[in-house]
Amino acid sequence: MYLLVVFLPLAAALLTLSFGRFLGRSGACVITTGSVATSAFLSLFIFYEVGLSGSVCVIDLAPWIDSSMLNIKWGFMFDSLTAVMLIVVNGVSSLVHVYSIGYMGADPHQPRFMSYLSLFTFFMLMLITADNFIQMFLGWEGVGLASFLLINFWYTRLQANKSAIKAMLVNRVGDFGLALGVMAIFYTFRTVDYPTVFACAPSFAGTTFGFLNFEVDCLTCICLLLFVGAVGKSAQLGLHTWLPDAMEGPTPVSALIHAATMVTAGVFMIARCSPLFEYAPASLVVVTLFGAMTAFFAGTTGLLQNDLKRVIAYSTCSQLGYMVFACGLSSYSVGIFHLANHAFFKALLFLSAGSVIHGLSDEQDMRRMGGLVRLLPFTYVMMLIGSMALIGFPFLTGFYSKDVILEVAYAHYSLNGNFAHWLGCTAVFFTSFYSFRLIYLTFLNDTNAYKAFIAHVHEAPFPMAFPLVVLSFGSIFIGYLTRDMFIGLGTEFWGNALFSLPQHISMIDAEFIPTFVKLIPLFFTLFGALSAFFIMSSSMYQRIGYELKRTKLGYQIYTFLSRKWHWDQVYNDYLVKNAFHFGYETSFKLLDKGIIETLGPFGLSTLFIGISRKVSSFQTGYIYHYAFIMLLSATFVMAFVSTDLLTIFSFLGDFEYRLAIIYLLLGSLFSSLNWM
Repeated sequence: MYLLVVFLPLAAALLTLSFGRFLGRSGACVITTGSVATSAFLSLFIFYEVGLSGSVCVIDLAPWIDSSMLNIKWGFMFDSLTAVMLIVVNGVSSLVHVYSIGYMGADPHQPRFMSYLSLFTFFMLMLITADNFIQMFLGWEGVGLASFLLINFWYTRLQANKSAIKAMLVNRVGDFGLALGVMAIFYTFRTVDYPTVFACAPSFAGTTFGFLNFEVDCLTCICLLLFVGAVGKSAQLGLHTWLPDAMEGPTPVSALIHAATMVTAGVFMIARCSPLFEYAPASLVVVTLFGAMTAFFAGTTGLLQNDLKRVIAYSTCSQLGYMVFACGLSSYSVGIFHLANHAFFKALLFLSAGSVIHGLSDEQDMRRMGGLVRLLPFTYVMMLIGSMALIGFPFLTGFYSKDVILEVAYAHYSLNGNFAHWLGCTAVFFTSFYSFRLIYLTFLNDTNAYKAFIAHVHEAPFPMAFPLVVLSFGSIFIGYLTRDMFIGLGTEFWGNALFSLPQHISMIDAEFIPTFVKLIPLFFTLFGALSAFFIMSSSMYQRIGYELKRTKLGYQIYTFLSRKWHWDQVYNDYLVKNAFHFGYETSFKLLDKGIIETLGPFGLSTLFIGISRKVSSFQTGYIYHYAFIMLLSATFVMAFVSTDLLTIFSFLGDFEYRLAIIYLLLGSLFSSLNWM
């Protein structure tokens, strides 16, 4: 059963990729959706056995690499953390498969799309079930490959090509850091198995190694390198630029990869490596700061985005910041709790956005929507539930995890804790504002859509509507039902899957902070929602916005936020252009086409061909040319060679010396005559 959960999606993906043209659309959809749904059903049994019953399962399947001290096997570890991630990955993936049956029904390449979805699911399952870092890295790279294939599914579109390449290259930066971290783990611990590395972590606390005449803490270096991988995969500040552009793929891709599963791989990896991070406190500070800044940055950037899916994408980036800084504050259980909750309401938001786009003939600009509340009432309700869960409205799923994260940050009583708390609270206001701005522009505003689009607006068919209903129930009830089990005081659900040092635990302190501090997120949420409705519905909105943008400061703020803090511009001007210049002018023209080809076989062959052509030009066929060459040869022999010959033949007498010179001249003459 445990292995079927992992390998059923792989079998479906390979079968559909190989025989999709024979299976057809119906066969491909049945095989892929059935396999992933079966895997999700079996995940419920694993959750009961492993999570609720506390029976951890470890499977050593087969040897993989055995070289000196490097012993790596195909192994699978099912603990509480894996059990929760199995529910999230397989549950959301199965619903996205069902949704894709309706959404991609008119696409001629639907079998290929369904196989890519199943392939991604397999690699994500490989990542979360691995019991060593190398196998986890295999799944890590696999989800990057599947992400590239899915973003670039409509490969005839230039923007899809650019977005897929951007996602791949930006993630390569993070993956390089993760690879170095895995190498550092093997260098330090002489193994890459989770149990051995985590058990030995306390013994290496405080140890250092020399690098460029500096003493570097081993565990801090390892954790920072691992965190670079998490920054890339989970779109933290600096390597976040790929996530909004990845919305060029089909909407089910956005829901599966960039909201519910792939982007949470970095958070999962940090939680999995909690025994390492706990003994490297400096790395925890870095994790907290990056997470808090990401939450704030993405919140401000989402304010002025006009693409429906990009607004939701930036909210994903912001929520990932919450998860990351919760882990940086050693509250790994709270971070994973928000990860599981976020998967449901963010998948609901993306799939609801897909329903709007599908009904409006692929229109994504919110400024060309409006008035859809009467035309798409079901989608409006689903989008409203997802948005309210996202902003942390009381007693919905997001409320039970987001507020706890902010409370834990305040109760940490440290500089980085206060920094994360106030940036997180500010991000709550921004999240509430752009969420209700999205609701108003899409559904409540006077319509600004094309007449042809409005004439053909239609509600989602059943294959698209059913996943929305399931996710809406999850967005309402999952947080309430699982709160005490995941983060309740004294819960034993996580067992040894997550580890926090006693001095780093702040959950108990969070219970006793002042009440007004606990109500701050609620005030920001309500203030943001009311501000959005007041500003967007005001008859003065257009004129006020125009007047603000006419002022120098207002124009600069608007430009700064709408252009995403100029991150893309900075990268293009200072990194991409210089990299292209180096790649073409230096690497290609100077090194490859210049030095290497000149000194290499091509250059040598060209040199000898040129010399042979020069020499062959002397063979003109005229006698006076050959006579001149003979005379020139004789002069050369008499002027330059005779002195050396005198030394060489010094043991001969004058007569023998002169005879040798005559022989040389005659030989030169005969060779010249022979040449003629």
